[in-house]
Amino acid sequence: MPDPNPAVLDYLALRQSPGAKTFTAPVPDRDQILKILSLALRVPDHGKLEPWRMIVLDRAAMARLADLAEARAQAMGGDAEKIEKGRGQFDRGQLAVVVISSPKAAEKVPLAEQVLSAGALCMNVVHAATAAGWGVCWLSGWPSHDAEFRAQAFGCAEHETVAGIIHIATPTPMAPDRPRPDVAKLVSWG
Repeated sequence: MPDPNPAVLDYLALRQSPGAKTFTAPVPDRDQILKILSLALRVPDHGKLEPWRMIVLDRAAMARLADLAEARAQAMGGDAEKIEKGRGQFDRGQLAVVVISSPKAAEKVPLAEQVLSAGALCMNVVHAATAAGWGVCWLSGWPSHDAEFRAQAFGCAEHETVAGIIHIATPTPMAPDRPRPDVAKLVSWG
């Protein structure tokens, strides 16, 4: 017989993704963020390959990345909107964890499973930080998908991608929840 955990079920029923631009200081300190990341690392990892790595961005790193995103957008011929979208999350960010998908050569572990493991790590960071009381928002944006930006900003090798940039800070009051998908429309029984 299963042993339900009502607190976790209640948490999942109410979980939202507040906008990172609404977050304020303070942010988790080094010990708090290490605890969050230690919990998050309890992620599905087929073959124990650890096909990911993480980078913690503080305010100084955010300022550097905002400038880098602006320079990269200009080099790409980007307009004001592209520049703002590139700078925006870094200019307004307080602290973030970047999860890098870094697949390993492994005959028995498909690439798709390794990439999904990085996504699962992102979700675990979201859950651990939220459970610790912080506001959390998982973002990406065009800089995450631009190989040159990734290489300059995060030292990504050619085979690495950004699975997510997870902003963590003090939440402001939550907005009303958005409409959620209708499970009956999305689930079929075989």
